[in-house]
Amino acid sequence: MIYVFDTNTFSDLFKSYYRGRFPTLWGHFDQMIEAGSITSTREVKRELEIGPVHTLIDWSKDNAEVFTTPTAEEAAIVRRIYEVEHFQQNIELKKMLKGGLNADPFIVAKAGTIEGTVVTLEVEKPNAAKVPNICKELDIPCMNLEQFMEAEDWQF
Repeated sequence: MIYVFDTNTFSDLFKSYYRGRFPTLWGHFDQMIEAGSITSTREVKRELEIGPVHTLIDWSKDNAEVFTTPTAEEAAIVRRIYEVEHFQQNIELKKMLKGGLNADPFIVAKAGTIEGTVVTLEVEKPNAAKVPNICKELDIPCMNLEQFMEAEDWQF
């Protein structure tokens, strides 16, 4: 299985699971990165680069191959997402006015093109434009970090 990580998932891993305290977790994680089982998008990398977790910023630079450039097929899915008026609220006004970053549709599109599963900390909410809602609309598997660890049978 291939997992497409959201910005918040990477952030939570790096903020909450210190490499020195969770060596087994990081061993599994690094193996999955090496095998190509964990991927993401260039837009997530851009969001990570402005974040406060310096070890994550350095890691994302050292592992640039994880963060792929969107393909034409992915762009077509992003367009489909925003054809749904309800999901247009996913682009916050502030982001539109200031040219801010919005990786959400690209994460979903990446998973849709590779038959992957999105891993996000966002929670589906009624009538929301959250990543799980978009995944549900497009029939793309979506899980949180704990479900990812369960799916991989990680126990520490």
